[in-house]
Amino acid sequence: MTNFYKKHIAIVWIAIVSLMSISCSDDENSVVTEASFVVAFESLSSNLGTINTSQEIAFVYSQTATESGNVTLLVETVNATYGEDFTTNPPLEGVNITVPILQGANGSSFTFNKVNQNLDETVEISFNIVSVSYPNSQIQGNTTHTLNSEASLGRGFEPEVGGPNQPNQVYIDLSTEEQTQVKRDTWDLGFYGGDDFRVGINGSIYMAAAEIDNTNIDAVTEADVASIQDQVAVGTFDPTNEVYIDNPDGDITKTAIASISANDADNNVYLINQGFEVGSETPAPGSVAVAGDARGWKKIRVLRQENGYLLQYADLNQSSHQEVVISKDSAFNFTFFSFNTNTTLPVEPQAENWDINFTVFTNILEGAGSYGFSDGVLHNRKGGVEIYTVNTDAIAYDNFNENSIVETNFVLDQRVIGSSWREVINDDKVLIDTIYYIIRDPNNNIYKLKFTALLNDSGDRGFPEFKYNLVR
Repeated sequence: MTNFYKKHIAIVWIAIVSLMSISCSDDENSVVTEASFVVAFESLSSNLGTINTSQEIAFVYSQTATESGNVTLLVETVNATYGEDFTTNPPLEGVNITVPILQGANGSSFTFNKVNQNLDETVEISFNIVSVSYPNSQIQGNTTHTLNSEASLGRGFEPEVGGPNQPNQVYIDLSTEEQTQVKRDTWDLGFYGGDDFRVGINGSIYMAAAEIDNTNIDAVTEADVASIQDQVAVGTFDPTNEVYIDNPDGDITKTAIASISANDADNNVYLINQGFEVGSETPAPGSVAVAGDARGWKKIRVLRQENGYLLQYADLNQSSHQEVVISKDSAFNFTFFSFNTNTTLPVEPQAENWDINFTVFTNILEGAGSYGFSDGVLHNRKGGVEIYTVNTDAIAYDNFNENSIVETNFVLDQRVIGSSWREVINDDKVLIDTIYYIIRDPNNNIYKLKFTALLNDSGDRGFPEFKYNLVR
Protein backbone atom coordinates (compact mmCIF):
# COMPACT_ATOMS: atom_id res chain seq x y z
CA MET A 1 0.00 0.00 0.00
CA THR A 2 2.88 2.38 0.74
CA ASN A 3 4.09 2.33 -2.88
CA PHE A 4 0.62 3.26 -4.08
CA TYR A 5 0.57 6.41 -1.99
CA LYS A 6 4.14 7.37 -2.90
CA LYS A 7 3.11 7.21 -6.53
CA HIS A 8 0.23 9.66 -6.09
CA ILE A 9 1.53 12.01 -3.41
CA ALA A 10 3.18 14.49 -5.80
CA ILE A 11 -0.03 15.30 -7.67
CA VAL A 12 -2.14 15.80 -4.58
CA TRP A 13 0.59 17.83 -2.86
CA ILE A 14 0.48 20.26 -5.80
CA ALA A 15 -3.25 20.74 -5.19
CA ILE A 16 -2.63 21.17 -1.46
CA VAL A 17 0.06 23.80 -1.98
CA SER A 18 -2.22 25.67 -4.39
CA LEU A 19 -4.97 25.78 -1.82
CA MET A 20 -2.49 26.79 0.88
CA SER A 21 -1.57 29.91 -1.06
CA ILE A 22 -5.22 30.80 -1.45
CA SER A 23 -5.91 30.39 2.26
CA CYS A 24 -2.89 32.49 3.21
CA SER A 25 -4.15 35.42 1.19
CA ASP A 26 -7.54 35.23 2.91
CA ASP A 27 -6.33 34.77 6.47
CA GLU A 28 -2.88 35.84 7.59
CA ASN A 29 -3.31 33.74 10.76
CA SER A 30 -3.68 30.54 8.71
CA VAL A 31 -0.18 30.31 7.30
CA VAL A 32 0.80 26.80 6.25
CA THR A 33 4.35 25.77 5.44
CA GLU A 34 5.64 22.69 3.69
CA ALA A 35 6.69 21.39 7.10
CA SER A 36 3.04 21.08 8.12
CA PHE A 37 1.52 17.61 8.07
CA VAL A 38 -1.43 17.76 5.69
CA VAL A 39 -3.89 14.94 5.00
CA ALA A 40 -6.03 15.12 1.87
CA PHE A 41 -8.28 12.81 -0.08
CA GLU A 42 -6.63 11.46 -3.20
CA SER A 43 -9.73 12.39 -5.23
CA LEU A 44 -12.82 14.50 -4.68
CA SER A 45 -15.48 11.95 -5.58
CA SER A 46 -16.46 8.43 -6.61
CA ASN A 47 -19.33 7.24 -8.76
CA LEU A 48 -21.69 4.91 -6.89
CA GLY A 49 -22.76 3.31 -10.16
CA THR A 50 -19.27 1.94 -10.80
CA ILE A 51 -18.90 0.37 -7.33
CA ASN A 52 -20.01 -3.26 -7.28
CA THR A 53 -19.33 -4.31 -3.69
CA SER A 54 -16.63 -2.14 -2.14
CA GLN A 55 -14.03 0.52 -2.85
CA GLU A 56 -10.98 1.85 -1.06
CA ILE A 57 -11.12 5.61 -0.50
CA ALA A 58 -7.59 6.88 -0.15
CA PHE A 59 -5.80 9.71 1.64
CA VAL A 60 -2.30 10.97 0.92
CA TYR A 61 0.00 12.79 3.33
CA SER A 62 2.21 15.78 2.56
CA GLN A 63 5.12 13.90 4.17
CA THR A 64 5.91 10.48 5.57
CA ALA A 65 4.36 10.00 9.01
CA THR A 66 7.06 9.81 11.68
CA GLU A 67 4.61 8.74 14.39
CA SER A 68 1.08 7.42 14.72
CA GLY A 69 -2.09 9.48 14.81
CA ASN A 70 -5.56 9.47 13.31
CA VAL A 71 -7.93 11.29 10.96
CA THR A 72 -11.55 11.91 11.98
CA LEU A 73 -14.22 12.04 9.30
CA LEU A 74 -17.75 13.42 9.53
CA VAL A 75 -20.20 11.31 7.49
CA GLU A 76 -23.19 13.07 5.92
CA THR A 77 -25.84 11.32 3.83
CA VAL A 78 -28.78 12.14 1.58
CA ASN A 79 -31.27 9.31 0.99
CA ALA A 80 -28.88 6.70 2.37
CA THR A 81 -28.79 4.88 5.72
CA TYR A 82 -25.69 3.43 7.32
CA GLY A 83 -26.06 -0.33 7.82
CA GLU A 84 -28.89 -0.65 5.30
CA ASP A 85 -27.37 1.00 2.23
CA PHE A 86 -23.67 1.07 3.07
CA THR A 87 -21.07 0.31 5.73
CA THR A 88 -17.45 1.28 6.24
CA ASN A 89 -14.28 -0.19 7.66
CA PRO A 90 -13.38 1.25 10.14
CA PRO A 91 -17.05 1.38 11.16
CA LEU A 92 -19.12 4.48 11.87
CA GLU A 93 -19.21 5.62 15.48
CA GLY A 94 -22.05 8.09 15.90
CA VAL A 95 -21.50 10.36 12.90
CA ASN A 96 -17.74 9.87 12.64
CA ILE A 97 -15.16 7.45 11.29
CA THR A 98 -11.65 7.39 12.73
CA VAL A 99 -8.92 6.30 10.33
CA PRO A 100 -5.46 5.59 11.81
CA ILE A 101 -2.27 7.29 10.65
CA LEU A 102 0.50 4.69 10.75
CA GLN A 103 4.13 5.56 11.42
CA GLY A 104 6.21 5.27 8.24
CA ALA A 105 3.22 5.55 5.89
CA ASN A 106 2.68 8.09 3.10
CA GLY A 107 -1.08 7.62 3.11
CA SER A 108 -3.98 5.54 4.30
CA SER A 109 -7.49 4.54 3.32
CA PHE A 110 -10.81 3.26 4.53
CA THR A 111 -13.23 0.86 2.86
CA PHE A 112 -16.67 1.83 1.58
CA ASN A 113 -18.99 -1.19 1.31
CA LYS A 114 -22.04 -0.91 -0.95
CA VAL A 115 -24.81 -2.94 0.74
CA ASN A 116 -27.76 -1.76 -1.37
CA GLN A 117 -27.09 -2.31 -5.06
CA ASN A 118 -30.00 -0.09 -6.07
CA LEU A 119 -28.69 3.27 -4.89
CA ASP A 120 -29.96 5.83 -7.40
CA GLU A 121 -29.13 9.37 -8.47
CA THR A 122 -30.86 10.86 -5.41
CA VAL A 123 -28.24 9.37 -3.07
CA GLU A 124 -25.23 11.33 -1.86
CA ILE A 125 -22.72 10.24 0.78
CA SER A 126 -19.99 12.62 1.90
CA PHE A 127 -16.90 12.02 4.03
CA ASN A 128 -15.43 15.23 5.46
CA ILE A 129 -12.07 15.57 7.22
CA VAL A 130 -12.90 17.41 10.45
CA SER A 131 -9.78 16.80 12.52
CA VAL A 132 -6.25 15.38 12.26
CA SER A 133 -4.62 14.13 15.42
CA TYR A 134 -0.95 14.58 14.59
CA PRO A 135 1.72 17.18 15.48
CA ASN A 136 1.72 20.37 13.38
CA SER A 137 -1.20 19.13 11.28
CA GLN A 138 -3.42 21.20 9.01
CA ILE A 139 -6.68 20.51 7.17
CA GLN A 140 -6.15 21.68 3.60
CA GLY A 141 -6.59 20.51 0.02
CA ASN A 142 -9.18 17.84 -0.85
CA THR A 143 -11.02 17.80 2.48
CA THR A 144 -14.23 16.14 1.23
CA HIS A 145 -14.87 12.97 -0.75
CA THR A 146 -18.39 12.55 -2.15
CA LEU A 147 -20.05 9.39 -3.46
CA ASN A 148 -22.99 9.86 -5.82
CA SER A 149 -24.11 8.93 -9.29
CA GLU A 150 -22.82 12.14 -10.83
CA ALA A 151 -19.61 12.83 -12.71
CA SER A 152 -16.26 12.98 -10.92
CA LEU A 153 -15.54 16.30 -9.23
CA GLY A 154 -11.88 16.01 -10.25
CA ARG A 155 -8.52 14.80 -8.99
CA GLY A 156 -4.82 14.59 -9.76
CA PHE A 157 -3.87 12.01 -12.39
CA GLU A 158 -0.74 10.16 -13.58
CA PRO A 159 -1.43 8.49 -16.96
CA GLU A 160 0.47 5.20 -17.34
CA VAL A 161 2.33 6.26 -20.50
CA GLY A 162 5.27 4.05 -19.56
CA GLY A 163 8.38 6.21 -19.59
CA PRO A 164 10.65 7.54 -22.37
CA ASN A 165 9.74 4.77 -24.85
CA GLN A 166 6.13 5.88 -24.34
CA PRO A 167 4.85 2.36 -25.13
CA ASN A 168 1.24 2.92 -24.09
CA GLN A 169 -1.75 4.71 -25.48
CA VAL A 170 -3.77 5.76 -22.44
CA TYR A 171 -7.49 6.54 -22.71
CA ILE A 172 -8.98 8.50 -19.81
CA ASP A 173 -12.62 9.10 -18.90
CA LEU A 174 -12.64 12.18 -16.68
CA SER A 175 -16.17 11.66 -15.37
CA THR A 176 -15.50 8.13 -14.06
CA GLU A 177 -11.74 8.50 -13.44
CA GLU A 178 -11.20 5.35 -15.51
CA GLN A 179 -7.90 4.76 -17.32
CA THR A 180 -7.47 2.24 -20.18
CA GLN A 181 -4.08 1.51 -21.67
CA VAL A 182 -2.93 -0.49 -24.66
CA LYS A 183 0.54 -1.05 -26.12
CA ARG A 184 0.50 1.13 -29.19
CA ASP A 185 2.13 -1.33 -31.64
CA THR A 186 -0.42 -4.10 -31.01
CA TRP A 187 -2.90 -2.84 -33.63
CA ASP A 188 -2.75 -1.69 -37.25
CA LEU A 189 -6.13 -0.70 -38.68
CA GLY A 190 -9.29 0.80 -37.21
CA PHE A 191 -12.65 0.14 -38.91
CA TYR A 192 -15.07 3.00 -38.31
CA GLY A 193 -18.29 2.21 -36.47
CA GLY A 194 -20.21 5.31 -37.61
CA ASP A 195 -22.37 5.93 -40.68
CA ASP A 196 -19.51 6.25 -43.16
CA PHE A 197 -17.31 3.34 -44.21
CA ARG A 198 -13.80 4.42 -43.28
CA VAL A 199 -10.56 2.70 -42.28
CA GLY A 200 -7.94 4.42 -40.12
CA ILE A 201 -4.23 3.60 -39.77
CA ASN A 202 -2.15 3.60 -36.58
CA GLY A 203 -0.53 7.03 -36.42
CA SER A 204 1.03 6.28 -33.03
CA ILE A 205 3.61 4.04 -34.74
CA TYR A 206 3.96 6.27 -37.83
CA MET A 207 2.03 4.15 -40.30
CA ALA A 208 1.34 5.45 -43.82
CA ALA A 209 -0.86 4.31 -46.73
CA ALA A 210 -0.83 4.93 -50.50
CA GLU A 211 -3.48 4.03 -53.05
CA ILE A 212 -2.37 1.76 -55.92
CA ASP A 213 -4.10 1.89 -59.30
CA ASN A 214 -5.10 -1.75 -59.17
CA THR A 215 -8.07 -3.68 -57.78
CA ASN A 216 -6.38 -7.10 -57.85
CA ILE A 217 -4.46 -7.47 -54.58
CA ASP A 218 -2.77 -10.71 -55.71
CA ALA A 219 -1.29 -9.01 -58.79
CA VAL A 220 0.51 -6.23 -56.85
CA THR A 221 4.21 -6.94 -56.18
CA GLU A 222 7.09 -5.11 -54.53
CA ALA A 223 8.37 -4.13 -57.97
CA ASP A 224 5.10 -2.31 -58.64
CA VAL A 225 5.49 -0.03 -55.60
CA ALA A 226 9.28 0.30 -55.30
CA SER A 227 9.27 3.79 -56.83
CA ILE A 228 7.00 5.24 -54.13
CA GLN A 229 8.10 3.36 -50.99
CA ASP A 230 10.53 6.09 -49.94
CA GLN A 231 7.69 8.61 -50.09
CA VAL A 232 5.09 6.56 -48.19
CA ALA A 233 6.55 7.32 -44.79
CA VAL A 234 6.38 9.78 -41.91
CA GLY A 235 9.16 12.33 -41.39
CA THR A 236 10.44 12.66 -44.96
CA PHE A 237 10.25 16.48 -44.77
CA ASP A 238 8.32 16.48 -48.03
CA PRO A 239 4.99 18.31 -47.68
CA THR A 240 3.40 16.05 -50.30
CA ASN A 241 3.53 13.10 -47.91
CA GLU A 242 0.53 14.48 -46.01
CA VAL A 243 -1.72 12.44 -48.33
CA TYR A 244 -0.32 9.20 -46.89
CA ILE A 245 -1.56 9.75 -43.31
CA ASP A 246 -4.91 10.22 -41.61
CA ASN A 247 -5.37 13.93 -41.08
CA PRO A 248 -4.27 14.61 -37.48
CA ASP A 249 -7.24 16.90 -36.83
CA GLY A 250 -9.33 13.74 -36.38
CA ASP A 251 -11.87 14.43 -39.13
CA ILE A 252 -13.10 10.99 -40.20
CA THR A 253 -13.59 12.20 -43.78
CA LYS A 254 -9.85 12.83 -44.14
CA THR A 255 -8.37 9.33 -43.80
CA ALA A 256 -5.47 8.22 -46.01
CA ILE A 257 -7.65 5.34 -47.19
CA ALA A 258 -10.62 6.66 -49.18
CA SER A 259 -14.19 5.98 -48.14
CA ILE A 260 -15.02 2.34 -48.91
CA SER A 261 -17.42 2.30 -51.86
CA ALA A 262 -20.48 0.09 -52.19
CA ASN A 263 -19.20 -0.60 -55.73
CA ASP A 264 -16.34 -3.10 -55.35
CA ALA A 265 -14.72 -1.92 -58.59
CA ASP A 266 -14.06 1.48 -57.01
CA ASN A 267 -12.01 0.08 -54.11
CA ASN A 268 -8.33 -0.06 -55.02
CA VAL A 269 -5.42 -1.82 -53.35
CA TYR A 270 -3.36 0.17 -50.80
CA LEU A 271 0.32 -0.05 -49.95
CA ILE A 272 0.73 0.01 -46.15
CA ASN A 273 3.90 1.14 -44.40
CA GLN A 274 3.46 -0.52 -41.00
CA GLY A 275 5.65 2.00 -39.21
CA PHE A 276 7.81 1.04 -36.24
CA GLU A 277 7.70 -1.16 -33.19
CA VAL A 278 7.82 0.56 -29.81
CA GLY A 279 11.41 1.58 -29.06
CA SER A 280 13.42 -0.38 -26.50
CA GLU A 281 16.56 1.74 -26.06
CA THR A 282 17.11 3.71 -22.86
CA PRO A 283 17.63 7.34 -23.88
CA ALA A 284 19.38 10.06 -21.91
CA PRO A 285 17.18 11.82 -19.32
CA GLY A 286 14.77 14.20 -21.03
CA SER A 287 14.96 12.39 -24.37
CA VAL A 288 12.66 9.76 -25.87
CA ALA A 289 13.16 6.55 -27.88
CA VAL A 290 9.69 5.89 -29.24
CA ALA A 291 10.58 4.23 -32.57
CA GLY A 292 12.15 0.80 -32.69
CA ASP A 293 12.56 -1.60 -35.60
CA ALA A 294 10.65 -1.07 -38.83
CA ARG A 295 7.59 -3.32 -39.07
CA GLY A 296 7.66 -3.78 -42.84
CA TRP A 297 5.00 -3.52 -45.53
CA LYS A 298 1.59 -4.93 -46.38
CA LYS A 299 -0.88 -4.59 -49.20
CA ILE A 300 -4.58 -4.41 -48.44
CA ARG A 301 -7.92 -3.98 -50.13
CA VAL A 302 -11.14 -3.25 -48.26
CA LEU A 303 -14.67 -3.89 -49.51
CA ARG A 304 -18.07 -3.46 -47.94
CA GLN A 305 -19.67 -6.58 -46.51
CA GLU A 306 -23.31 -5.97 -45.54
CA ASN A 307 -23.06 -3.49 -42.62
CA GLY A 308 -19.37 -4.11 -42.18
CA TYR A 309 -16.08 -4.63 -43.97
CA LEU A 310 -14.22 -7.34 -45.86
CA LEU A 311 -10.46 -6.90 -45.39
CA GLN A 312 -8.08 -8.52 -47.88
CA TYR A 313 -4.39 -8.40 -46.90
CA ALA A 314 -1.03 -9.97 -47.70
CA ASP A 315 2.73 -9.40 -47.72
CA LEU A 316 3.93 -7.48 -50.77
CA ASN A 317 5.23 -10.40 -52.82
CA GLN A 318 2.53 -12.90 -51.94
CA SER A 319 0.36 -14.00 -54.86
CA SER A 320 -2.54 -14.93 -52.58
CA HIS A 321 -4.19 -13.10 -49.71
CA GLN A 322 -6.07 -13.60 -46.47
CA GLU A 323 -9.58 -12.32 -45.81
CA VAL A 324 -11.45 -11.39 -42.68
CA VAL A 325 -14.93 -9.95 -42.16
CA ILE A 326 -15.08 -7.10 -39.64
CA SER A 327 -18.49 -6.03 -38.38
CA LYS A 328 -19.34 -2.46 -37.47
CA ASP A 329 -20.03 -1.70 -33.82
CA SER A 330 -21.74 1.66 -33.37
CA ALA A 331 -20.87 1.75 -29.65
CA PHE A 332 -17.20 2.25 -30.55
CA ASN A 333 -15.43 4.73 -32.79
CA PHE A 334 -13.48 1.86 -34.34
CA THR A 335 -13.10 -1.90 -34.35
CA PHE A 336 -9.35 -2.57 -34.37
CA PHE A 337 -7.41 -5.22 -36.30
CA SER A 338 -3.87 -6.59 -35.95
CA PHE A 339 -1.87 -8.11 -38.81
CA ASN A 340 0.34 -9.89 -36.26
CA THR A 341 -2.52 -11.82 -34.67
CA ASN A 342 -4.90 -11.81 -37.66
CA THR A 343 -7.73 -10.86 -35.31
CA THR A 344 -9.65 -7.89 -33.98
CA LEU A 345 -8.72 -6.70 -30.50
CA PRO A 346 -9.93 -4.18 -27.88
CA VAL A 347 -8.15 -0.82 -27.95
CA GLU A 348 -10.37 2.19 -27.24
CA PRO A 349 -13.19 2.10 -24.67
CA GLN A 350 -16.70 2.71 -25.98
CA ALA A 351 -17.08 6.08 -27.70
CA GLU A 352 -18.97 7.65 -24.79
CA ASN A 353 -16.50 6.33 -22.22
CA TRP A 354 -13.31 8.26 -22.90
CA ASP A 355 -12.32 11.89 -23.27
CA ILE A 356 -8.56 12.20 -23.85
CA ASN A 357 -5.84 9.90 -25.15
CA PHE A 358 -2.17 10.15 -24.18
CA THR A 359 -0.20 8.88 -27.16
CA VAL A 360 2.65 9.30 -29.59
CA PHE A 361 0.99 10.68 -32.73
CA THR A 362 1.60 11.70 -36.33
CA ASN A 363 1.10 15.41 -36.89
CA ILE A 364 1.77 17.81 -39.77
CA LEU A 365 4.59 20.37 -39.78
CA GLU A 366 3.76 23.38 -41.92
CA GLY A 367 5.81 23.11 -45.10
CA ALA A 368 7.45 19.82 -44.09
CA GLY A 369 4.62 17.28 -44.21
CA SER A 370 3.93 14.52 -41.72
CA TYR A 371 6.07 14.28 -38.61
CA GLY A 372 6.08 12.23 -35.40
CA PHE A 373 5.35 13.82 -32.02
CA SER A 374 5.86 12.40 -28.54
CA ASP A 375 4.01 13.44 -25.34
CA GLY A 376 0.81 13.86 -27.33
CA VAL A 377 -2.71 14.26 -25.97
CA LEU A 378 -5.64 13.89 -28.37
CA HIS A 379 -9.30 14.32 -27.48
CA ASN A 380 -12.22 12.13 -28.52
CA ARG A 381 -13.54 14.20 -31.41
CA LYS A 382 -15.47 11.31 -32.95
CA GLY A 383 -17.18 10.66 -29.61
CA GLY A 384 -18.30 14.28 -29.26
CA VAL A 385 -15.58 15.78 -27.04
CA GLU A 386 -14.66 19.44 -27.58
CA ILE A 387 -11.85 21.51 -26.01
CA TYR A 388 -10.45 25.01 -25.90
CA THR A 389 -7.39 26.65 -24.35
CA VAL A 390 -7.32 29.36 -21.67
CA ASN A 391 -4.31 31.51 -20.82
CA THR A 392 -3.67 32.14 -17.13
CA ASP A 393 -3.10 35.82 -17.93
CA ALA A 394 -6.77 36.02 -18.90
CA ILE A 395 -8.12 34.08 -15.92
CA ALA A 396 -6.33 31.95 -13.34
CA TYR A 397 -7.10 28.22 -13.21
CA ASP A 398 -8.49 28.43 -9.67
CA ASN A 399 -10.74 31.33 -10.65
CA PHE A 400 -12.29 29.66 -13.70
CA ASN A 401 -15.93 28.74 -12.95
CA GLU A 402 -19.21 28.09 -14.75
CA ASN A 403 -19.65 31.77 -15.55
CA SER A 404 -16.27 31.77 -17.30
CA ILE A 405 -17.27 29.24 -19.99
CA VAL A 406 -17.34 30.62 -23.54
CA GLU A 407 -19.43 28.20 -25.61
CA THR A 408 -18.17 29.53 -28.95
CA ASN A 409 -14.56 28.78 -28.01
CA PHE A 410 -14.91 24.98 -28.11
CA VAL A 411 -12.90 23.38 -30.93
CA LEU A 412 -13.33 20.04 -32.71
CA ASP A 413 -9.71 19.58 -33.86
CA GLN A 414 -8.42 16.73 -31.68
CA ARG A 415 -4.98 18.38 -31.35
CA VAL A 416 -6.12 21.30 -29.17
CA ILE A 417 -4.00 19.86 -26.36
CA GLY A 418 -1.67 17.91 -28.67
CA SER A 419 1.86 18.82 -27.64
CA SER A 420 0.95 22.43 -26.72
CA TRP A 421 1.34 21.72 -23.00
CA ARG A 422 5.10 21.26 -23.23
CA GLU A 423 8.10 22.72 -25.02
CA VAL A 424 10.94 20.41 -26.06
CA ILE A 425 13.80 22.14 -27.90
CA ASN A 426 17.31 20.69 -27.71
CA ASP A 427 18.14 20.38 -24.01
CA ASP A 428 15.13 22.36 -22.78
CA LYS A 429 12.14 20.29 -21.65
CA VAL A 430 9.64 22.76 -20.23
CA LEU A 431 6.14 22.33 -18.89
CA ILE A 432 4.11 25.29 -20.13
CA ASP A 433 2.49 26.59 -16.96
CA THR A 434 0.62 29.51 -18.50
CA ILE A 435 -2.22 27.58 -20.13
CA TYR A 436 -4.95 25.12 -19.21
CA TYR A 437 -7.83 23.50 -21.06
CA ILE A 438 -11.62 23.46 -20.89
CA ILE A 439 -13.13 20.11 -21.90
CA ARG A 440 -16.74 19.22 -22.69
CA ASP A 441 -17.28 15.46 -22.53
CA PRO A 442 -19.90 13.34 -24.39
CA ASN A 443 -22.32 13.73 -21.44
CA ASN A 444 -22.02 17.55 -21.46
CA ASN A 445 -19.91 17.68 -18.30
CA ILE A 446 -17.40 20.52 -18.49
CA TYR A 447 -13.98 20.22 -16.86
CA LYS A 448 -10.91 22.40 -16.53
CA LEU A 449 -7.58 20.57 -16.83
CA LYS A 450 -4.04 21.75 -16.13
CA PHE A 451 -0.78 19.86 -16.52
CA THR A 452 1.45 19.69 -13.46
CA ALA A 453 4.46 17.65 -14.68
CA LEU A 454 6.26 16.65 -17.89
CA LEU A 455 9.17 14.71 -16.36
CA ASN A 456 9.56 12.45 -13.35
CA ASP A 457 11.97 13.18 -10.50
CA SER A 458 14.85 11.65 -12.50
CA GLY A 459 14.20 13.93 -15.47
CA ASP A 460 12.70 11.18 -17.64
CA ARG A 461 9.90 11.88 -20.11
CA GLY A 462 6.80 9.73 -20.40
CA PHE A 463 5.58 10.49 -16.87
CA PRO A 464 3.00 13.26 -17.36
CA GLU A 465 0.76 14.48 -14.56
CA PHE A 466 -2.31 16.69 -14.56
CA LYS A 467 -5.11 17.86 -12.34
CA TYR A 468 -8.71 18.54 -13.31
CA ASN A 469 -11.92 19.83 -11.74
CA LEU A 470 -15.59 19.70 -12.69
CA VAL A 471 -16.83 23.15 -13.71
CA ARG A 472 -20.40 22.26 -14.68
